[in-house]
Amino acid sequence: MQKIVSSVDQILNHSTFIPQNFIDDVQTYLPENLSIESFVEYCQKPLRRSVRVNTLKMTVTKFKQYCSEHNWKIEAVPWCDTGFWLERSAEEEEALPLGSTDVHLSGGIYVQEASSMLPPIALKTSLKESDIVLDMAAAPGSKTSQIAAMMNNQGLLVANELSSSRLKVLAANMKRMGVHNCALSHFDGAVFGDYMFECFDNIQLDAPCSGEGTVRKDPDALKNWSVESNIDIANVQKQLIKSAFLALKPGGSLVYSTCTLTPIENQAVCQYLLDQFGDYVEIEPLNSLFENAHKACTSEGYLHVWPQIYDSEGFFIAKFKKLYSVDNPSLKTKKGAFPFSSADKKLTLTLMSAIKKQFGIKSLPGKLTVRDKELWLFPERFFEIENKIKYSRIGIKLGTIHKNGVRLEHEFATALGQLAESNIFSLTQSQAADYYQGKDIRLETVTNHTGEVILTLCGAPIGLGKWQKNKIKNSLPRDLVMNNRVIEWSL
Repeated sequence: MQKIVSSVDQILNHSTFIPQNFIDDVQTYLPENLSIESFVEYCQKPLRRSVRVNTLKMTVTKFKQYCSEHNWKIEAVPWCDTGFWLERSAEEEEALPLGSTDVHLSGGIYVQEASSMLPPIALKTSLKESDIVLDMAAAPGSKTSQIAAMMNNQGLLVANELSSSRLKVLAANMKRMGVHNCALSHFDGAVFGDYMFECFDNIQLDAPCSGEGTVRKDPDALKNWSVESNIDIANVQKQLIKSAFLALKPGGSLVYSTCTLTPIENQAVCQYLLDQFGDYVEIEPLNSLFENAHKACTSEGYLHVWPQIYDSEGFFIAKFKKLYSVDNPSLKTKKGAFPFSSADKKLTLTLMSAIKKQFGIKSLPGKLTVRDKELWLFPERFFEIENKIKYSRIGIKLGTIHKNGVRLEHEFATALGQLAESNIFSLTQSQAADYYQGKDIRLETVTNHTGEVILTLCGAPIGLGKWQKNKIKNSLPRDLVMNNRVIEWSL
């Protein structure tokens, strides 16, 4: 195998680490219409920032208006009608990071790489809002929250994550984005095929991978690259894709994706699935998923996104349909009792009377359940699979039961605040900055309102406060208080 010409070798002197043995390997499977020089050039380019509008909290129209008012330049991502490449001025970026802006803190947007939006878009063509869906490797939650928005917070979305620390990040992101149709689990994804056999209408498996496509974001992504490592990871991916297919209902769809480029972790893993299940599975081609999708489409009908095709990260997406039920001789059953029970009539009436009186909320989208003194709202369809596995978290925690009623939780507001018709207070930028820094909110005039109030920012509910004459007492959980500059900036 010949080395790359010197002009590309000079590019390799940049900060992004691209080892020669990786380049040699890429040359063996790079499509004929793409050049290795272009591939390396794009790997060295800064990645364009992209965001996705969270339609559970903000409309695309309002987002476009916000960008116009703030002089943010946006360009539509062609495969996702809620995705945009975004540019801010260098001065604004330095003064206030995007993650500290009001539109981000409110849950109105999620910073998500454009090609990462593709797997949920591939799933969308098979998705119904009422489905039971599995996201098998969910953290940090970009695709999970994208699917939740596509489901309009209906049905049931089981989001699984093996890493404990990443599970906490996933839970936090679901709260910020206002997701309430989600149940979180904490397992090796290989268990689902046996414990939740043919339970899911649709499944997304964004598999753990070698991350070859992420070098534009992480210059050190290839520091420990080797073909041997690719093979080891592919063996794990094969276990996961088999488990996912077993957990899928007949007639359902499975989207398999990675942010890597090698066929060892992509086409070969897909072929393993096809070999394992034969006539029970078929490929759902993605060549017409969006305009110009054919530029990244393989002969099999998969999308193999190289960085230079759409000026994005590298990604791989495949979609399969399960045609018939399959045999599984290894079915397993969870042990142990389910620790929740249905809320009784008295507690239900107490809560509903209180939130109707205070906020004008007449009904809730789910079923009230109790564990000790905790009151939770579970998605309606959860009870179809409640005894299959142990869950780390289900739905949202509405509040804590005490002798005088229910003390509402922060996520009652973030997930359900849009249902409120009264006791809603729209924060100014200055007030919102105080709120996120844990300060009480000063009012210009004394108020006659009493009790709790839902606070909004950019039109989205972000938390609870309590009316107190000339101020609103801050109820932001301590772990969410921010000490850095937020919302406001000045040159």
